[in-house]
Amino acid sequence: MERMLAIACVLCVTLFSGSVFSEEKPDFQFKKQPEIQQVKPKKPVRIKLHRSPKDGYSWDLTGDNVDEIIKADRRIRSLLKIE
Repeated sequence: MERMLAIACVLCVTLFSGSVFSEEKPDFQFKKQPEIQQVKPKKPVRIKLHRSPKDGYSWDLTGDNVDEIIKADRRIRSLLKIE
């Protein structure tokens, strides 16, 4: 029984040591794929709302996407019931 255990240990050590200490380099390849890139989060539209002394409102909109700025402007106008 002890002899079989010793043989099994020797076999395991020889099998695993061959793969760990081998001189072969792994077959990893690095490729750039344009369809898989880091996704940057969209920057939100920044709104600065100003209230006049006569209870009127005005606002400044800034952002990178013109369509999002227009949507924000329409939403503000509908919420404030302007036009």
